[in-house]
Amino acid sequence: MRIEGVAVVTGGGSGIGEACCRELAERGAEVVVLDRNLETAEAVARAIGGAAIEADVADDGSLNAAAARVERECGSVRTLVNSAGVMQIPLPPETLPLAMYDEVMRVDLRGLYLACVAFGLPMTRRRAGSIVNIASVAGFRSMPLHAYAPAKAAVISTTECLAAEWGPAQVRVNAVCPGYTLTPQLKARIERGERDVSALETNAAMGRLVDPKEIAQAVAFLASQLASAITGVSLPVDCGWLVAPSWHSYGGLRR
Repeated sequence: MRIEGVAVVTGGGSGIGEACCRELAERGAEVVVLDRNLETAEAVARAIGGAAIEADVADDGSLNAAAARVERECGSVRTLVNSAGVMQIPLPPETLPLAMYDEVMRVDLRGLYLACVAFGLPMTRRRAGSIVNIASVAGFRSMPLHAYAPAKAAVISTTECLAAEWGPAQVRVNAVCPGYTLTPQLKARIERGERDVSALETNAAMGRLVDPKEIAQAVAFLASQLASAITGVSLPVDCGWLVAPSWHSYGGLRR
């Protein structure tokens, strides 16, 4: 499964974004690592033989300048992976700072939409391209994440809207919805005792967390020609987290 041409990964300097950069590069793509932290972006770019560009996806000027630079220096973008995002602390509404709420919406939703437009419109003019948005299983379920979960639900909706908008131009727009994924950030929280790994694992049908590479492989599939007739889908990659919790009403999964 080969990925041709230039692929831009927002938030590519760490976590799931970094895994996507590595996977796409292994499959032949010319990867551009786009991140607001230039140092981490350059480290990933050196490791995979790609390019690094600093940009804040939620800043119109910064993002549009980055898109123009990619086009000028690297060539036409065939694949866009929107992985840039921020998390939030699980807080009740009365203690969730509005500044935190606004930042999650600014980056996770507004930034993703701006990136889709900046890189997607040239794809429509060329009548070729694939966009894969990183959403979350949080977009499907109720959680004590009153900014993050609604933002990811909106990413799923945005994916469907743009898939219909740009389908006639032969641009595909899909999403991957990770479950609990063992990124360096989550691993650090587990090691600090902030998350109970056993609770995360037992709530998944497969009894384990997702590896970042497994997310990246799903992204690569949706970006490739193997998925040439697929658009507007939001694919959970969650080790069965979505299907397992309702079994707790019957005593839990039959291990």
